Amino acid sequence: MNKSRIELVDVVALIVDLPEYNLYRGQVGTVVELLADGAAFEVEFSDRSGRTYESVGLRPEQIMVLHFEPASPDSVPEMVTA
Repeated sequence: MNKSRIELVDVVALIVDLPEYNLYRGQVGTVVELLADGAAFEVEFSDRSGRTYESVGLRPEQIMVLHFEPASPDSVPEMVTA
C-alpha cells in the first residue's frame, strides 16, 4: 500500500507547529473536507471523548497520513526494542 494522496477521513498528524491554533507537531486529526480540489484539507482535531477542539484548513506539506497497515503485502513485521 503506497498511498501518497491525502483523502477524506484519512488520519493525519501535524508535521509543523501551529501555535496560533494551539496545535503542535505530532497532534493527530482527521481529514473532514477536501478544499480547493485537494490542494488543501479541513482537518478536525478531537479529544479522547470525540469532542472537536479545533478544525483548521491545512496544506499537504503541513500534515502526513498515518498508516495502520504494512506498506507492502510482502512486509514482514519486525519488533523494535529500545
